[in-house]
Amino acid sequence: MGKVSAIIPTLLLALIYLVYTGSYGVLEVGIALLTGLGVSLLLGQDLVRNPGKLSIARFSRAVAYLVKYFTVVEAKAHWEVIKLILKPSAKYKPAIVRVPYGVSSEYSIVSIANSITNTPGTVVIDVDEDRKLFYVHWINAQALEDQEARKSVSEVFEKDVSKIFE
Repeated sequence: MGKVSAIIPTLLLALIYLVYTGSYGVLEVGIALLTGLGVSLLLGQDLVRNPGKLSIARFSRAVAYLVKYFTVVEAKAHWEVIKLILKPSAKYKPAIVRVPYGVSSEYSIVSIANSITNTPGTVVIDVDEDRKLFYVHWINAQALEDQEARKSVSEVFEKDVSKIFE
């Protein structure tokens, strides 16, 4: 991986570092950039399989996805779980549901599975790559049919992630 193609992974890794640490001082930004650059140069060939796909547009989509996920999607999911907790008479409908997916790249599959798992109330417990299914434990299953579960659990992630990694 050349120096130019290391820029986008460096920026993305630095952004992830900053989001997860929650600290945005000058020193922290410098550490994030150096860490991102080090990881990109050391592991870039393993992380980036097709450098030709790296672009500012995909990077921008990734940033927009992270912002949307950590603000809107997470907030809604947290609120739903809070409502279940605060309403002792609530009837929970926990279930393990099959959630089909339509992406093909490993990065897309992992990103969607991580997004589902990181969202309160849902956990991916298995991935069947042959049948293209996630098995998801859902704390309050709104749908048991595969396609309906997909609409509720993963469709929002799949639409955005496919624009980044496919």
